[in-house]
Amino acid sequence: MSRPTFPETFNMADYFLFDRLEEGLGEHTALRFGERTWTYAEVADKTRRMAEVLDDCGLAPEQRVLICLPDVPAFAWSFFGVLHAGGVVAMANPLSPTESLAYLLEYTRACVLITVPEVVERLGTVIDESPWLSAVLVTPWAGTDEDPDGPLDETVLTPGLPDGPMRWHLPEALRSTEGDYEPFPTRRDDIAVWLFTSGSTGQPKAAVHTHRDFAFNTEVYAKRTIGWRRDDVCVSVPKLFFGYATGTNLMFPFAVGGTAALFSERPTAETVCEAVRRYQATILTNVPTMMGKILELDERTSVDLSSLRLCLSAGEALPPALLERWQARFGVDVYDGIGSAEMFHIYISNRPGDVRPGSLGRVVEGYEAKILPRDAEGPGAKPLPPGEVGTLWVKGDSVALCYFGDRDKSWKTFHGHWCMSNDLFRQDEDGYFYFAGRADDLVKVSGQWVSPIEVEDCLLRHPAVLEAAVIGVDRGGLMSTKAFIVLKDGASATAEEIQGFVKERLARYKYPREVEFVGSLPKNDRGKIDRKALKARDASS
Repeated sequence: MSRPTFPETFNMADYFLFDRLEEGLGEHTALRFGERTWTYAEVADKTRRMAEVLDDCGLAPEQRVLICLPDVPAFAWSFFGVLHAGGVVAMANPLSPTESLAYLLEYTRACVLITVPEVVERLGTVIDESPWLSAVLVTPWAGTDEDPDGPLDETVLTPGLPDGPMRWHLPEALRSTEGDYEPFPTRRDDIAVWLFTSGSTGQPKAAVHTHRDFAFNTEVYAKRTIGWRRDDVCVSVPKLFFGYATGTNLMFPFAVGGTAALFSERPTAETVCEAVRRYQATILTNVPTMMGKILELDERTSVDLSSLRLCLSAGEALPPALLERWQARFGVDVYDGIGSAEMFHIYISNRPGDVRPGSLGRVVEGYEAKILPRDAEGPGAKPLPPGEVGTLWVKGDSVALCYFGDRDKSWKTFHGHWCMSNDLFRQDEDGYFYFAGRADDLVKVSGQWVSPIEVEDCLLRHPAVLEAAVIGVDRGGLMSTKAFIVLKDGASATAEEIQGFVKERLARYKYPREVEFVGSLPKNDRGKIDRKALKARDASS
């Protein structure tokens, strides 16, 4: 197929939203939240009003707006409103620690903060003393069955200092505008969105993206590879402030005239399954950890996911054993893939009619990928032969420009059209890619490299194991591996049984030298197992 191209004058808000009106889809349902619905015409109207409010706040082209919201409807018009006004979107988790939010507010130098009362109260003087903020727009953290435009306590809207940023009740501010805002004429290569890295090796950094990046990936991944449809209703486990979900549960359905269905509560097996049932969702954006929890819930009380036509998985490795259990129980295909903040979204993926369990699939059309030696300093190095583990390098039209404020890291990661990931992969003879872990997760045991992912996949095949995580531990200057195990309800196993299970299935040097049974595994705010927390726990014991 031909490579997607976009006009010089181009704005994501047009591509994802206003073009649906031109296609006659103004009355089609764009957004659902509990029993409330919004059409494309209604979301477009609120987006125009949002852009006008931001203009009144003093937002200038390419200034950042930090959207720190749960999955409430205002997220949609905040996101598109910033772009419509020519601003730059940065997103944050409202449940992040106060110190992390303060860092992001300073790092982004945001002109406007869009958030909920709980965040305003926690940040307090950080907001009032910010040299960058001109306004804070506050909207309720509404439950899915509550009014998302409800009133707020006046104390939240009162600046803590006389000369602090003005604070507005966002729903009221939108109602007070005319809704006839003329959009700022952006170009396809203007900066549009900052996507944050996970911060696994320090504070998060922003991968700086242009308007065309998001449209390109939508064309080649969402439309051509997976096949989002106009009749799709989408529900997501990750929240919209994660680039993974911003794509699958906002941009992608909006790009085809589908429906994004939101719930603002914390994602649990119960709340996710209720959202699928309530909205009769056809696409579920998932992560392996939640897939396991849903299967566990199903063992206690039958779960109905019959409305789904497909599921997506990313964020961490999907163990083949878990995929087998999921498909055997629910009969719903899962398309596992890998993406990154540096590339915006998925660039290697399984797809309809082409799923190879254990792999992340093949390269998405429009991208290139190759596996180079771990010590390669540039994309010109000779690729490794099939079967050998090395560093994954990716090329495609959604690659970020740089990391904001970090030239050295940018030079190390971005090489012309190519992006060096920190992920280790191998590729088979048929072009399928297999994740071997993060470069800094591999453990050298007795002179041999051990991939925690491979050992975890094996552990999850044990009938008593619900979750497993493997880390490297230093014992007197010698490295070995330790497994943290969560057992299924009512199941039992000993450390010796667990170790023997691995010895029978993998090379002997790969079995975990230590096993600790725990009630749960720590997760970061992206739903991934938090290996840093496990290493800290081991170090303190």
